[in-house]
Amino acid sequence: MQKLLITIDRVNTRIGQFFGWLVLALTLFIAYEVFSRYVLGNPHAWAFDVMNMLYGTLFMMAGAYTLAKNGHVRGDVLYGFFPPRLQAGLDLVLYFLFFFPGVIALAWAGYFYAAESWAITEHSTLTADGPPIYPFKAMIPFAGFTLLLQGFVEVVYCIKCLQMGEWPNRDKDVEEVDLDKFKEMVHVNSDDIQKLDDLIVQRELEQAKSKGSTT
Repeated sequence: MQKLLITIDRVNTRIGQFFGWLVLALTLFIAYEVFSRYVLGNPHAWAFDVMNMLYGTLFMMAGAYTLAKNGHVRGDVLYGFFPPRLQAGLDLVLYFLFFFPGVIALAWAGYFYAAESWAITEHSTLTADGPPIYPFKAMIPFAGFTLLLQGFVEVVYCIKCLQMGEWPNRDKDVEEVDLDKFKEMVHVNSDDIQKLDDLIVQRELEQAKSKGSTT
């Protein structure tokens, strides 16, 4: 069982990391379109559709990855102060009340939605010659499936937490930098940073004065 949980975790992590490159692709594409529109005077009618599909794919395929890393937004005002067992109990109830019904509906409806789009090789109707959108719609059931798998993993971890009284260890990935921990790692404190800031400001003032005196 543990191997299966770790495998699902790692597969969803790899999927999230792979589709995360769409951030770079989207940034470069938007930059190119702005350059083409305002510098070359050659806008592309299909650009808006492509931007939407890139962002939508990124949004959907990052869902299971974000769930695996506990990155989804939650009302943390009280939850963070609860003991692990109470957190796990609440999570378990909410998974069955809201998460699984919603994600099952997403995967089920998304499958037929995508199947119809593939059957007619659907293209965007926003422009006369819109790009194909059926590959994009295929991401809907796929995203729902990965979320369902990750939801199963989260439920098992909730049960383990109820049994052990603490959350099991998980695979670590990229995390936000904790400033205090970073200071400890590099052996720097707030006073050192303030001294460095003051030194930089002092040097900038001296340079400004020297430039003023030469003119």
